[in-house]
Amino acid sequence: MMTCALQSADEINSEAFLASMEKDAKERAKRRRENKVLADALKEKGNEAFVRGDYETAILLYSEGLEKLKDMKVLYTNRAQAYIKLGDYQRALVDCDWALKCDEKCTKAYFHMGKAHLALKNYSVARECYQKILEINPQLQTQVKDYLNQADLREKADLQEKEAHELLDSGRSTAVTTKNLLETLSKPDQMPLFYAGGVEILTEMMKDCTERTLFRTHNGFSIISENEVIRRCFSTAGKDAVEETVCVSVLRLWQAVCAGNEENQRLLVVHPGTGGLLPSLLASSVLTIRQQSLALLLQLAETENGRSLIISHLDLTRLLEALLSFLDFSDKKADSAMRLLTDLALEERFQVWFEANLPGVLLALTGVLKRDPKVTNTSALCQCIALMGNLSAEAAIRRQMSASEEFGDACLGLMARCEEDVDLFREVMYTLLGLMMNLCLQSPFVSEVWAMEVSRRCMSLLNSQDGGILTRAAGVLSRTLSSSLKIIEEALRAGVVKKMMKFLKTGGQTASRYAVKTLAVCTNSNHEAREEVIRLDKKFGVLMKLLSSEDEILVGNAALCLGNCMEVPHVASSLLKTDIVQVLLKHAGGDAQKTAVQLNAGIALGKLCTAEPRYLGWLVPLTSREEWGEPSQGTGLGLGLRRTELHGETRSPGALGAGRCWARELLLWRKPSLRKLGALRPQPGRTKAFIWHGFVPCTLLPLSSVHSTPSFSSVLLSSSFCSSFFSPTPSPLLSPSFLSPLLFQKRLDLPLHFFAWA
Repeated sequence: MMTCALQSADEINSEAFLASMEKDAKERAKRRRENKVLADALKEKGNEAFVRGDYETAILLYSEGLEKLKDMKVLYTNRAQAYIKLGDYQRALVDCDWALKCDEKCTKAYFHMGKAHLALKNYSVARECYQKILEINPQLQTQVKDYLNQADLREKADLQEKEAHELLDSGRSTAVTTKNLLETLSKPDQMPLFYAGGVEILTEMMKDCTERTLFRTHNGFSIISENEVIRRCFSTAGKDAVEETVCVSVLRLWQAVCAGNEENQRLLVVHPGTGGLLPSLLASSVLTIRQQSLALLLQLAETENGRSLIISHLDLTRLLEALLSFLDFSDKKADSAMRLLTDLALEERFQVWFEANLPGVLLALTGVLKRDPKVTNTSALCQCIALMGNLSAEAAIRRQMSASEEFGDACLGLMARCEEDVDLFREVMYTLLGLMMNLCLQSPFVSEVWAMEVSRRCMSLLNSQDGGILTRAAGVLSRTLSSSLKIIEEALRAGVVKKMMKFLKTGGQTASRYAVKTLAVCTNSNHEAREEVIRLDKKFGVLMKLLSSEDEILVGNAALCLGNCMEVPHVASSLLKTDIVQVLLKHAGGDAQKTAVQLNAGIALGKLCTAEPRYLGWLVPLTSREEWGEPSQGTGLGLGLRRTELHGETRSPGALGAGRCWARELLLWRKPSLRKLGALRPQPGRTKAFIWHGFVPCTLLPLSSVHSTPSFSSVLLSSSFCSSFFSPTPSPLLSPSFLSPLLFQKRLDLPLHFFAWA
């Protein structure tokens, strides 16, 4: 009895203990949630103080937050950043260690740790910290590369300073002279020419790395930039001869000091005021100041680090506008300015800035297109237009450019001016067509009127004898035609089919791509275009040759064009003695990277069999496999041939015949269900399937119905299939209901249901 009582008491105590533990855990969880709310609030207040530059207050607030929640890593990294701002690197390192104890994969902790070690001149340790970031997150490779580059530059600058001080201590005359000159220039309130003379002498001294380093270590940048007299000379709008002399002298000094010295370049560019000063000097009304400013910027842009400094610290809007203004010059200054702008535009950071700030600079770029090529440096103008073309390869940038009616009209205006003498302005026209090719990737266009005018001018250019102009004009045309049936009809009247067939017979691969796409667009919506293609390529030798190409874009659009031509009566029989069925089967069941190749080949095969029933007899031995099964490869849709014994009570076209008969159906099914789409209801009798393993993209295609003739020699497509695929009046915009096959568009992500290739 006593044993039972003790056992019962132990059970009660155990239950009470567990209940107490559970209650305690809930209370601790509740307190943690409350402390988390308080810590988050203190973190936000600390961040606000940090942004204001009140780093001491930020540290206090972060510390209060850590008292509430000791394992909140973001408070440690934020406090470390504040300590770095105050130069307290050791405490910053301690906080980084604590953050890593909270999360050993905290990349921010390694970043601030590397920054602190860099300031303490522990260069190898700093590199290890940055490498650790890359190990944790390989996607930060670009940022880590910048951090490592900074470490290399700082270490190099440190070594330069040590060598310079050793030479100064040894009493080397030039080193002493540099120091003395800087002391002289630091005297305030002297005449402007006093400073100009001193700066010119100092410039002559900057012959080697030691002198340039001493200039930096003796606060040369601050002495020059903070001199009130020199600052007045820079800020005066209408400069007199003396002020011009001072400005030019300082610009030449900066070039001498920054030559081959990355740390000097950094100090110059990051100095307060430089970001706006250099672009303003570049746009000065004084020619010599503009020239020297351009020379300085060209020097900075020679290295990746220099370009990064320009993009990160200068006012890029004013800089771009100032550089574009150099197109007013007809000499090499315009070329140099456009070369600088091109070098900057190749940098990813510039492209990000350009996309975000395009509305503010689009007017200046439009002004470039409005220039008269007769009085503008041709080389510089081409560089600038090419730059716009390269930037417009990005969809977001292209979208903004295309949306501007003024920008589009400026393109047309320049095109018209170049057409006055295509031979003279050949390079400008060629570059402009490249820009317009990219603009025409954006749909819809500014207006149908604009697209029509572009198409007319491109048709006119197809009479050119220049291969480059011909190719690009065809490229633009291939992208404008699909926007309107009116444009297609006008192009057909102007003989576009004949010109494109000539391209296919004599042109290169690029020209052939544009030509076959143009033919695909035209034959997709115009019966006369199909008839003209047939007339010019009677035995389809050109299209058959394209179908054997290794270029998927050529194959896909050739299959589309061929399928369109099969809608012309009695044409399909001309291919009976060719291997067209095998070729289309190969592409429809192949492993093309562009699945639209499979789709276009499958549709072309369906049209071929519909137009000429004798091809159906060929499909059976080519595709025999007596079972339905899961498609072995492909992207969603299977195509096969079914031979079915049917029973019916009536004999009329389009319905099941009386008695027993055989019929063949071209079947399409969707993977993985293999469910027939729109097929007839099952009928009693035998069913034997012959399936070939070609699969095309997952688009629901209606099935065929059958005639009930005993000869089972024909296949009629259902009315829904005919209206969707072979409508004589398809949608002018190649809508999903029309299911026009893809015309590959380079650099353009089209909706899955919109089939068009470039």
